[in-house]
Order: sequence, then structure tokens, then C-alpha cells
Amino acid sequence: MTTTGGAAGVTGPRSATGPPPRYHLVGGRVAVSSLSLWARTVVGGAVWFEAVPPFLRLLGRLEMRRTLGTAQRHWARGVARALDLRLDLAGLDQIDPGEAYIVAPLHEGFVDAIALLHLPLPLRFVARDELFGWRRLGPALRDTGQILIWPEEGARSYRALLRLAPPILAGGESLVLFPQGSILGIEIDFLRGPFALARTLGHPILPIALTGGGRVWEYPYTTRLRYGQRMSLRVLPPISAAACRATPSGELRATVQRQLKAVALSGDLTPPRRFIPARDGYWDGYAYRIDPAFPDLAAEIASHGGELSTSKSRK
Repeated sequence: MTTTGGAAGVTGPRSATGPPPRYHLVGGRVAVSSLSLWARTVVGGAVWFEAVPPFLRLLGRLEMRRTLGTAQRHWARGVARALDLRLDLAGLDQIDPGEAYIVAPLHEGFVDAIALLHLPLPLRFVARDELFGWRRLGPALRDTGQILIWPEEGARSYRALLRLAPPILAGGESLVLFPQGSILGIEIDFLRGPFALARTLGHPILPIALTGGGRVWEYPYTTRLRYGQRMSLRVLPPISAAACRATPSGELRATVQRQLKAVALSGDLTPPRRFIPARDGYWDGYAYRIDPAFPDLAAEIASHGGELSTSKSRK
């Protein structure tokens, strides 16, 4: 097996989706299959990831949160057009634009944020510490006020959320926490943190089934970037603040997980990413747990010894 963008000890083979792309950008993190796509990606990257982000960062530093939220949504639509992203949205009528939610989406890749920024809500994202170390992405995350956590240090991360989330939610922004904490695949078990936070703070949960993002940019499995992909986003009925307060966080976690994964696997959405160790590797040194609803995979990972590792690794 070969290392694919992970930290030391994290291994995984290249995705079995065709020959490796030939043309590379962004220090090798992005690759495309033809020279014409390389040129297209250079131009799109210059506009949407070089020219626009400094403006977003300035709005963040000036604490112009409302203007920043509007600008981020326009930016996301521009990126989606540049990628020819076919975004299938449904359930937006479930959203109260004046509410501040704990947003709990399924997670497959970096492009998920582009899809979520199509929601009629001002959003802040919770992101793992590694991403804040990226040369361009890290400063953008910091300046626009996204929230830093340390996934392999659960108690520390939860304390940070308890401190930082209340003023964000009180200001009318919704907070996006990916319950899987991972982009390995739909089989990854949900963490309890987002649901405990909603219960403790008394804010509603907005569950979102989100699939297809893993095919747009395959990083860290490979660096392949694909244009013209379909993503599906389904907003499920929110769980009210009263229901969150009255329900144990473990029960909330189990209910939302069951509902979201049933929708994602129903056949109505773009097929979700599946975790296949023979293709992806076992990701030794990476903290994750397999959902008990997938017992065969859970048994395979447990027998390999890779589950529930707590050493630091990449998402």
C-alpha cells in the first residue's frame, strides 16, 4: 500500500477509478487527466481560490458577518459553476432562515462545504486542526472565523465548542459539525459531540443527507479532480430545541444516523462513498469507528486492529 496524503502511519492505496491523472497543480494536491482541463483548472483556481478569498478574509477580519455570509454563498455558487457541479437540492422548505441550527451533514470530501453553502443560512464550519495548517486554507479558515477542533482529543474539542459555539449561535449563525468526523465512507459511525452540544445548548439539529462529494475531488485517496459530477443534498425535518433537550444525546445520535444513512442508501440520491479497505487501506493511526449497522465491515476492521486508534492523523 502507498501513503496518500495522510500523516505518518496512515496508509491507503490509490482509488481504483482509472489510470492516475497526468497533470498536477497546487503542489500535487490536485490533478486532472488532460491539458485542457489543466488550463481550465488554473483559470478557475486563479479566480475562485486566489482572487476572491482575500476579500472574504477581509470581511471576516472586519467582523462583517452578515456580508461575509452573503459573499460566501456567492463564492460557493461560483465554484459550483466552475466545476460544472450538478447539485440536486431538496428539502430546503424544512429550513427556518431565522433559526440557528446545529447542522449535522453526512461527509465525503472537501466539496461538501460548497454544497452546504447553498443553504439559506449563515454558516460557520467546525474543522479539524490539520486543515488550519494548510498554507492557503488555514489563513482563510482563521480569518473567516471557522472553528478549530482536535478530533483525536475529544474532551478538549468539546470544551472548545462549549466555549465558542454559544456566541456564534446567539448571533444567528448556524454551526456545521460533521458527525462522522471522517470522509472514509458512509459506514463510519457518528460521534456524539454534535448531539451533546445541541442538547446542552438547547438548539435544534438540522440533519442533512449529502452524497457525491467524494467523486468531485478524491483527495486524500488520490489527487484526481472531476468536472460535471452530481451531488445530492436532502434536508431532513429538524429536531426541535425542546426535543434535543429532552432526549439523551446517545439517542439523538442513533436516530439521526439511522435516518440520514437510510436516505443516503435509498437509491434516490447520488450513491454515497463506501469504505472499502481493499481499495482505501485500513488507515492505521486514524481514529474512527464503524457503524454497527455494517457488521461485516466492523468485524473486518476490528480484526485488522485499526479501529478506535487515538494517534494523530489526517482526515
